Amino acid sequence: MARCHWVGFHNPRIASHRGERTMASGGEDVLSAMGRLKVLVVGDIILDGYIWGMVERVSPEAPVQVLEWRSESSGLGGAANVAHNVRCMGCHTYLAGVIGNDQKGKELTSLLREADIDASGVLEDPDKPTINKIRMIAQQQQILRIDREQRTPLRPALERQLERFLKKTVPKVDGVICSDYGKGTLTAGLLTTLSTITREHSKPVIADPKGSDHLKYKGIDILTPNVQELELMDGGLIASEESLRKAARRLIRSAGLKALVVTRGKDGMSVFQRRGHGFHIPAQAREVFDVSGAGDTAIAFLAMGLFAQMDLKAAANIANKAAGIVVGKVGALPASPAELLQELNESPSHTSQKIVRLPELKRTLSQARSQQRRIVFTNGCFDLLHIGHIRYLQLAKRLGDVLVVGLNSDSSVRKIKGPERPVIHEEERAHIVAALSDVDYVIIFPETTPRRLIAELAPDILVKGGDYTPETVVGRDIVERYGGKVEIVPYVGSVSTTEIMQRIAERFN
Repeated sequence: MARCHWVGFHNPRIASHRGERTMASGGEDVLSAMGRLKVLVVGDIILDGYIWGMVERVSPEAPVQVLEWRSESSGLGGAANVAHNVRCMGCHTYLAGVIGNDQKGKELTSLLREADIDASGVLEDPDKPTINKIRMIAQQQQILRIDREQRTPLRPALERQLERFLKKTVPKVDGVICSDYGKGTLTAGLLTTLSTITREHSKPVIADPKGSDHLKYKGIDILTPNVQELELMDGGLIASEESLRKAARRLIRSAGLKALVVTRGKDGMSVFQRRGHGFHIPAQAREVFDVSGAGDTAIAFLAMGLFAQMDLKAAANIANKAAGIVVGKVGALPASPAELLQELNESPSHTSQKIVRLPELKRTLSQARSQQRRIVFTNGCFDLLHIGHIRYLQLAKRLGDVLVVGLNSDSSVRKIKGPERPVIHEEERAHIVAALSDVDYVIIFPETTPRRLIAELAPDILVKGGDYTPETVVGRDIVERYGGKVEIVPYVGSVSTTEIMQRIAERFN
C-alpha cells in the first residue's frame, strides 16, 4: 500500500494508490469517492421526535406558552443520525449500538430499514428504554426539549456482544466513526477494544467525544469536540485563541491523538495537528434555523473525506460546508448529495434543493402543516416536458400552498411506456421539473404507481389530469379516508410527448 499523508501529519492507517484528494478535485469526483466507502458507526443511538405546532397565546393557568398541536414526526438521532448522513452519500453503512425492547425501539428500527442502514450491530437491552429526544417546535423555533433516557453504562453481556460485532465488521470497512453522547454505550472498555481492533487492521477511527474522561479515547486518531467539550476534558476555561490552542495541544499529547478538530458554531472550525501547523476554517455565512445534528454531520463528512483519501484540510472544509447546510434546516436532517455538490462546485442551484428524499420530504411537509399550509401532490413521467405539463402544474399549484411532484424513475417509466422510454434520464427530468417556479419539491419513486408514496406523504389534495375520472385515480381511497380531496385538472392544449416524438421522427427520418 502507498503511504498517505494528512496535511501536516502521517497516518499509516489510510492509504491510496491514487494519492490524496484535495478540494481542487471536482465535486462529482469527491462524492463518487465517498459513495464507494464502507463505514462503521458505533455509539449512542437516539430516536428524535418532533412535535410541530403554533404558539399564539400564553396560558391563563401559568406564565407559559400554549403550543397548539399540528403534527408529529420522528427521525434518526445520535449515532443513527451520523450513520444517516453517511448513508445519504451512498456509503455502505454499518451501525452498532443499543436500543430498548420497546415501541420506540421498533420505530427506530423501521427508520433504519427505511434509510437502508445495516443495523445488524444494533442490540436490544430489555432493561433500558430506547433513548428518545422530543423537540417541540413552533414557528421554526424549538421551545422545549424532553429527554427520555437512562445513562447507565452498557451491561457487560451487551458489551461483549458489541465487541464480537466489531471484531467481525472492522476488517470489512474503510474506517470507523464513534458517536459518544454520554449515554453509556461507548465505555472505556469498548473503546479500548475498538482501538486495538482498528490498529490491528490499520483502520482509521474518529470520535465525537463526551465527558471529562479524555483518556478513554487513547488510540483514537481524531477527536471532534466543541469548545465546551474541550473545556470539560481540559479542566479549564477557554476564553481566547491562545487558551484554545494550549488546551488543544494538551489534549493531543495526553490522548495521543493525530489531530483535534474543534467545532465552534458561528466561529467555524479550528484544526490542530500533532505534526505540522493547525488552521482555522470560518463558518459558512447562512441563516441558522436549528443547530440540531450539526455535530453529527460534521464528524460524518470529516470522516468520509479522510476515509476517501482527502487531506485533512480538504476534509475539514467539506465537513464545515455540510454542517452549514444542515443548520439551515429545522430538525436533525442530513445534507443531501445535491446540496453538497452545489456547495463544492460553488454554483448555486435552486433546483437541487427541491429534489428530495422521502425522510426529508416527510419532515418538511410536517413543518408546512404546522403552519397550516395545504399540501398538493401529483405525479407523472414528465418525459420531454411541454406546454401541457407546465400549465397542468400551474393549475395544480393554485389548489394549495406546497406542490410536490412524484416523478417516475426510469425503470418504472419503461414498465409503463415501453423499453424505448424515457427519452430523458430521471435526474435530468427531476431538475427540469424542479426548475418550474410552481413546483416546490420533486421526489423520484420506483413503483409504477404512486400509491405507497401517497400513503407516506398524506397530501391534502391529490391532483390528476383531465384524462382521469375520480374513480380511476390511484390513491383516491387513501386520501379521502383521512379527509383529503381529489381534484381533476383539465389538460390545456392538445400536445403530448408521444406526438412530439412522432414529429421529430417524421422530420428527421
